[in-house]
Amino acid sequence: MTNDDSPSNLNEDTKTIEKTMQPVLTIQAQHISTPNESLMIMREGCNTKKKLIYLPSSLINDLLQVYHSDPLSGHFGVQRTYLKIKNKYWWPNMKQSITQYIQSCLPCQQYNISRSKKPGRLQPIPPPEGPFQLIGMDYCGPFKQTPRGNQYVLCLTDYFTRWVVAAAVPDCSAQTTAEALFNEYICKYGVPAVILSDQGTHFHNQLMEAMSKLVGYNHIYSTTYHPQSNGMIERFNATFVPQIAKLQDKENNNWDEFLLPVVFAYNTGTHSTTNYSPFQLLFGREPRLPTDGQIYSFTFRKPNDYYEQLKKSMKLIHGYARGNIIRKQHQYKTQYDKRRPDPHYAINDRVLIRRHGIKNKLEPKFSITPQIIIRAQHPVYVVRDEITQIETQVHINDIRPIYVSKLN
Repeated sequence: MTNDDSPSNLNEDTKTIEKTMQPVLTIQAQHISTPNESLMIMREGCNTKKKLIYLPSSLINDLLQVYHSDPLSGHFGVQRTYLKIKNKYWWPNMKQSITQYIQSCLPCQQYNISRSKKPGRLQPIPPPEGPFQLIGMDYCGPFKQTPRGNQYVLCLTDYFTRWVVAAAVPDCSAQTTAEALFNEYICKYGVPAVILSDQGTHFHNQLMEAMSKLVGYNHIYSTTYHPQSNGMIERFNATFVPQIAKLQDKENNNWDEFLLPVVFAYNTGTHSTTNYSPFQLLFGREPRLPTDGQIYSFTFRKPNDYYEQLKKSMKLIHGYARGNIIRKQHQYKTQYDKRRPDPHYAINDRVLIRRHGIKNKLEPKFSITPQIIIRAQHPVYVVRDEITQIETQVHINDIRPIYVSKLN
């Protein structure tokens, strides 16, 4: 016998079990001691008849506490709980009562992972009218440090042409971010109207705020833990990492030497959304590649003719590209929204929010304490913790309503 199995501990465990089972024992005792058959109900099926205890409404919660929340019941779902109860007890709308009770079980709401689609419809970002009006910015990494000291890649993607700029950098500090943005993008392509990024400290800081005011662009931030808000650059990151991994010399760890060739290959390939290459949408022509043969030249009567022809071509392909973007967004939204719930919450609604970065698998997946909706701009909400009063901005994807039992 171990210390944990001492008589005192066993007695405590026995008392706990007896206390938990008391409601059931009370119900069964009432049934045995009461000769009145009105407490019984007869169920027929499979050529058999069975007497069931008719449970009064005042005892339903006590019984469900034992059959669902007790350690020996395991917090299982509606069907398993119902099958355990139905052969012993009966009351009107029994399945509905069990469903409501389990839906309102707070531990189940905090720990259970829904197998249905996450709530919230897709909100596509309207395509800009032209290049460099809206760009997305994000970091990829860390990777293994190269001999040049690089560990991260700062990626910037134009939302109209899909033109990508990528810079290998040693870290993702605010100073490094500002320098790379200025040197690799602004000095080469001009100042974008809007930059979209996540709320990481490398983007959301005093230095970047000062730079946006000084240079003259609007910096907006996506919702925390909602990469779909900046989905285009997330998809590029998922594309270029495998390509670099295939090309790098693992012994010399020179992935940063292949970064620009991979970006060039991406920019000169036809994009599935626009049906044009980013290079063509930016420069009005296709690039000459090492595999190309004879160079074709065009003769214009006046030097200005080339400019006029280029302007017409750019206007034409930009119009086609924008139409293709809108069409693809509509197709993707239709597919994404199919059979997807889209609940709306009001001010003062009590909810739970998803907890990200949980490494311990036994930790609850949703907030331990309820959150109160204090600002609503669907699909983004601001919630306040009931205990700590901390305010958090959260997307509808990460919100779960709190169900409260309607049982007496």
